[in-house]
Amino acid sequence: MLLLLLGIVLLHVAGLVLLFVSTIVSVWTTTDTRTVDLWTNCTIGGHCEPASAGEWIQAVQALMILSIIFSCLSLFLFFCQLFTLQKGGRFFLTGTFQILASLFVMSGAVIYTVMRSDWVLGTAAFGYSYILAWVAFPLALISGLIYVILRKRE
Repeated sequence: MLLLLLGIVLLHVAGLVLLFVSTIVSVWTTTDTRTVDLWTNCTIGGHCEPASAGEWIQAVQALMILSIIFSCLSLFLFFCQLFTLQKGGRFFLTGTFQILASLFVMSGAVIYTVMRSDWVLGTAAFGYSYILAWVAFPLALISGLIYVILRKRE
């Protein structure tokens, strides 16, 4: 049982690290001369401007921050429930928060996918931060489903 709990916590922490990196690092979209992320538009030379493309980028920013908050709360709730939940109880609240975090990151990535073409002109490719956000989605969803299924044992 201890190995199972350790595996679940490691899966959760891995997804949380991916969420942090994908939200903070400035490589959601790349071109030959610039990188674009949720917060800034930077040229390769180092000149950066704040990202101001309207309401959709603010929605993506909010959804990514919400996914991090809900994932952190889920991890905190898991440890609280681990010590307070009765034997045989399920981690419904923890799983719900983690599933919501996965839905937030998916929604943010979908909005960015659809609206990016209006914001970044030319031949731009998706960067690794964008890919990490999409990888964090199934990790968060899987860990949330595991929390819902998991029962506490002695």
